[in-house]
Amino acid sequence: MADERPLRVHCFAHAGAGVSSFADWNRDLGPGARTVPHLLPGRDARRREPRITEREALLAEMLGHFVQDGDAGPAPYLLYGHSLGALIAYTLTRALREAGLSAPALLVVGACPPPDAALALPDACRAPDEELLRLLGGAGALPGGAKPGGLWHRLVMPVLRDDLVLADALRTAARVPSPAGPLDVPVLAVAGRGDALAPAGEVARWRHWTTGPFALRTVPGDHFFVRGRELPRLIGRASRVVRRLPPVAAGRPAPGGATTAPAQKPTDMKGSR
Repeated sequence: MADERPLRVHCFAHAGAGVSSFADWNRDLGPGARTVPHLLPGRDARRREPRITEREALLAEMLGHFVQDGDAGPAPYLLYGHSLGALIAYTLTRALREAGLSAPALLVVGACPPPDAALALPDACRAPDEELLRLLGGAGALPGGAKPGGLWHRLVMPVLRDDLVLADALRTAARVPSPAGPLDVPVLAVAGRGDALAPAGEVARWRHWTTGPFALRTVPGDHFFVRGRELPRLIGRASRVVRRLPPVAAGRPAPGGATTAPAQKPTDMKGSR
């Protein structure tokens, strides 16, 4: 019998952001799926909490959300991460496999090159404020009126800087081979057609970060296509495909807490167009 529980779409936002980008997603995901946005410390309702800048602190914050309810059995779920959020979603997926926990049925990464890619803004976390603003502005990644000393600069820049430090830490850690071997979870990579920070050709390189099925899709918009309606509609279609598939089993714990999982040949995903 098919699992009738709503398929959870866990969402992780871009650097400097809260979770407002996902506020209207349930309208476009369609039946059978609902969002579970994850607000990181140091912003919005959690603004007084220390911000996370290291991988281990991130996992301590997040992994507890993905322990399955005992008698309910493993329910399928997706992870969607946008830009920094894509690195968070990948890091969680890998850690879940290494811990022997149920992995997402589908990992969706948006607006983000993979950890080994050359970045459009290298060393952004170490750039002076004026240079960082200039680089982000040139890539269309700043709101209008953002300037040194302005409201956006005072409120958002500290959060953005710490998020860029976290992104750098996650990229570095991801390049260290996992004791569980290559990730075997299906991956859907999404790029904005006008995104100068993460063009489709770079986003497509996520193909090499899983041995499971892979697909690349493009949607209208720049780096912030997460705010449009096409992305949740795409993920809604993918979620309906996922609901027809067998659940992803938990990995088998290996010595030291890692997991072993059978390798699969990369294939293209169908049905999420």
